Order: sequence, then structure tokens, then C-alpha cells
Amino acid sequence: MKKERLLLALALAALTLAACGSDSSTKAQSAPRPAAPAPPAPRAAASGQEILSVLSVEHEVDVLAERDGVVVEILQDEGARVSKGTVLARLDDRHLQAELDQARASLSVAENNVKYNEAELKARQAAYRRAQEMNKLGLNSQAEMEEAEFRATGAEYDLASWHAVVDRTKAEIRKLDIDMEKTRLRAPFGGVVARRYARLGQNVIKDDKCFRVSELNPLQVRFLVSETAGRRPRAGEIVNVVAVSDSQRVYPARITMVSPTVDPGSGSYDVTARLTGSDLGELRPGMSVKVLWEAVPSPRDAP
Repeated sequence: MKKERLLLALALAALTLAACGSDSSTKAQSAPRPAAPAPPAPRAAASGQEILSVLSVEHEVDVLAERDGVVVEILQDEGARVSKGTVLARLDDRHLQAELDQARASLSVAENNVKYNEAELKARQAAYRRAQEMNKLGLNSQAEMEEAEFRATGAEYDLASWHAVVDRTKAEIRKLDIDMEKTRLRAPFGGVVARRYARLGQNVIKDDKCFRVSELNPLQVRFLVSETAGRRPRAGEIVNVVAVSDSQRVYPARITMVSPTVDPGSGSYDVTARLTGSDLGELRPGMSVKVLWEAVPSPRDAP
């Protein structure tokens, strides 16, 4: 009897626990779920961008050989400061010098012949005049007068020929002088010798690069601004420039030129800005820099 009561009590306890579990599950399903976290708000687009470029100067050229020749003298080397017209190197000019000496000697001979023929022309013209007077007086024949006229006319032609020889020889001398000048490689403007390509004893030919001459200032930077940047660059605006090797220092630059057209290949404006700071001693043409371009103009640039 006691065993039956114990079994009945256990059965009632099991039914009670099952009812409680079902009620708890129903409450869990009916309870509202917590709301999902809201997505972060998008960040505002940056108002500026960094544009890679290099520093340059307006005047930087390669000095080319203007004629063939052997380099016989190097007068300036890399790093040398030069003024306009300074001779950088000299080519062998011995053959040209010999031709020039010969032409000058020929000119001297031609000029002497001009003087001789001028005197002869005067004499022939005087003889012709005398022949005319004598013919009027009947003291000579018509043939003698005509011969005198022929000699005077011939003297005029001889003098004109020697004048032509003088002019031709002078033109030849001028040409040789120009060729001689071409054997001197000169700096086209004042600056510094940035690079020397020519070597002593080298046989250069026309249009070979021999030197590179560059100004060190004013420094400028050219960069491209996309037409979708939000606004068109304007001359006079200030942009900031930093060297790639030292991004801690900022150099101001004023825009001096903006291309009036958009480059179809890149869809950008070609912009040139000149550095205006006074402390530019550590900057050199060819250095890599970043231009900090602001899509929205700063207050100092506002018109």
C-alpha cells in the first residue's frame, strides 16, 4: 500500500514540472526580442586630397652639341654656378680655325684686287674720255675710241667681280665664325650645372646631350585637379605643399596658371603653383612632394 502511494506522488510531481516547463516556454516565445543595434552613420567625405607631384623650375634645359666634334676641354662640372653665356666645354676647332685663316687671307687678296681695279677703272675711264676728245678733233679713228670704251667697260665689270668675291668671302668667314662658336658649349641662362653628360675626349655628334643647366628658383609645382573635385582652381589661390621625405614642414604656394581646358585623358585641370615661402633652402628641383588640395576654398582664398 505504501508503495502505491509513493508511485502516485512521483507521478503528480512529474505532471507539475511538465506544466511549469510548458508555461515558461510559452512566455519565452511571446516575449519581445531586443532591437538590433543601429548602423553607424556614414562619415562625411574629406574636403581635401593629397596630389603627388615633383618640384620643378621654369628654366631647365639640356645643352646639346650643335655640331660634330671631339670634346677637348671641360670647363664647368656638376654643381658649378654659371652665368648666361659661360663656356661649359670646347670641341676641337683646329680644322675650322685653318679654314677661317684661309678665308681671311682670301678676303685680304680680294680687297686688294678691289683697290687695284678701282684705280684701273679710273685710268680706263680717263683714257676713254681722252679718246672721245681726240675723236672730236679728228686726231684718232673711231676704232681707237671704241677700243678705249671697251677697256673702260671691262674695268667696270672686273671691279664688280672683285666686289662680289669680297662679299662672298665675308659670308664664308661669317659662316666659319658661326661654326667656330658652335664648338663652344655655352650656358643659355644663369643657373647651376645640374648634370654633365659629356666626357673629355668623347666624339659627340650634333644634338647629343652634353650638359643640363637649371635654375634653382623660383621653385614651382605642377599638378592635376580633377574636374569633379567640386570647383575649378583659380590663379592667386594658396595651396600647401609638403615634401614626401619630410611631411612635417608645410610650404605655401600660389597658383600662377590654370589650363583653360580640361585634359580629356585624365579629366583634370593642369595647374601650376609657385612656392612663395622664404625658407626654401632645403628644397631642390626634382624632389617628390604632395600638394594638399582643398575641395572647398579656405577663407584666405575667398574672393
